[in-house]
Amino acid sequence: MKRKRALRRKKIRIIILMIVLIVIGIYGYHYTNQDSYQLAKIGYQTKEINDLLKLDHDKIAVALKHDYHTHIPALLKEQYVIPAYLDRYLNYQKKHPELSMAMVVTMVNVNRDRDYYQQPKKTDTKKQTIMLVNKYYALTNDYTPQNLVTISNQYSYGENAVIKEVYDHYMDMYQAAKQQGLNLIVTSSYRDYEYQDELWKHYKAQQGQAWADSISARPGHSEHQTGLTLDIATYGSVFNDFTDTEEFKWMQEHAHQYGFILRYPEGKEEITGYDYESWHYRYVGVDVATKIKELKITFDEYYAYYIEHNKNS
Repeated sequence: MKRKRALRRKKIRIIILMIVLIVIGIYGYHYTNQDSYQLAKIGYQTKEINDLLKLDHDKIAVALKHDYHTHIPALLKEQYVIPAYLDRYLNYQKKHPELSMAMVVTMVNVNRDRDYYQQPKKTDTKKQTIMLVNKYYALTNDYTPQNLVTISNQYSYGENAVIKEVYDHYMDMYQAAKQQGLNLIVTSSYRDYEYQDELWKHYKAQQGQAWADSISARPGHSEHQTGLTLDIATYGSVFNDFTDTEEFKWMQEHAHQYGFILRYPEGKEEITGYDYESWHYRYVGVDVATKIKELKITFDEYYAYYIEHNKNS
């Protein structure tokens, strides 16, 4: 009898032990698949793991797929980071260790880790008023915008035209400025491929290709070909003299309300690829122009993050 009770207790202990081992095995399996465990296994320390775990899933997933790197947590925390570009960020940071992580992210997002004009992407003209044309995105030589409207000489110098939506918003802006005693004058607008080709070659002949590229777009890479761009001045101003006018100050405060942005701002030359142009205004629509003004970023940055990669705005 005693022997039977002892055997029964032994069986119970064995069953309990088996259950415990099963539970430990199941728990251990799940634990080893937790992000924290996997990150530690890669080589991240506690603080780095805690920082990474605060990020959204797609950013953690990228870190898990990558070998350990001390800069990954800092890069993935940046506001405008695009996880798919992680290797490009790391390569660019290695070449430019003097830059902040925020600037590394910005430069790569706008393709500055690549040479200008090398195998440019074709501009998606279906995006209409938010299409991107720059040194990395090009229009075809036969692209002509639809619904071009001539701008009267009352509001412009010489022959100028833009698409109707831009014209309507410009006229509203012109009238609003006029009510404040200010005069906005269009000095240049739509240019076709051939015109831009001649203009760029003219600048190149004057002071060489590098200088020409800093102040003018190559044919196919000019925003003027979109019919969405206006060069604006006022009486007595020439090029960046416009900066010192009351009209310029008014534009900085109100242009976004009519869908326009200053396309090549001062201090953003490394991002846009162009020298500061106080006169160059691009129509992108009121909502996008307002967002760009609020975020204090360029259109290149906005396009990369919010349009091309469909991030929530």
